Amino acid sequence: MAWMGDLGGHLAFEGGLLELCESSLRAFEDLGATVEHVVPDFDFDELWDAFLVWRWWHSVDFAELYDDPKTRAQLKPEALWEIENGLRLSAREISRAAEVRTRWYQAVAQLFERHDFVAAPATQVFPFDAAQHWPREVGGRTMDTYHRWMETVAPWSLTGCPVLALPAGFDDRGLPAGIQLIGPLRQDLSVLATGHLYEQQTQWVTRRPPEPAHYPQAARP
Repeated sequence: MAWMGDLGGHLAFEGGLLELCESSLRAFEDLGATVEHVVPDFDFDELWDAFLVWRWWHSVDFAELYDDPKTRAQLKPEALWEIENGLRLSAREISRAAEVRTRWYQAVAQLFERHDFVAAPATQVFPFDAAQHWPREVGGRTMDTYHRWMETVAPWSLTGCPVLALPAGFDDRGLPAGIQLIGPLRQDLSVLATGHLYEQQTQWVTRRPPEPAHYPQAARP
């Protein structure tokens, strides 16, 4: 099994989250797996740019909502940002993103020649107050988009490979974290079967936080 972690320092994480995720890998080792820390030789800034273009392109599907002033007024700022960027895309930019995605898929296919599965953190922050729009800073780094704090899922979404979210445990506040289990293309059943083994090994479904999780109360008007 290949463990991606923070992609060689590329991803920012809230303190304690990455370590908690890594501790969950012991369950796979207890099941007989060998876990190896791996960082693919790829430009992850280039991959993120391709991910943004891919999202913008597909956001054009909502252009009719944008064109109508009544429905546009109901769209949140992030949706407007996605659609507006999509409408400005050139054919060259879309073609470039597709080329980057193809190269990334080939790099991941090479990973699966050596490893049965890939594992990665499921997010870069612990759950936060629902009143918070989105994390503006993670691990001392400013998040430059509203979904940058979820960049850990972007590489695997671009591959089209099956991905299963698995619980990884709780921090000392009782807040949960999780990992992603990624398998080769069209190996959905193998991913589900391995996830089931992990669940039998860890019994997370029967476990609860040591204490009730504390979420800061939203300020009242």
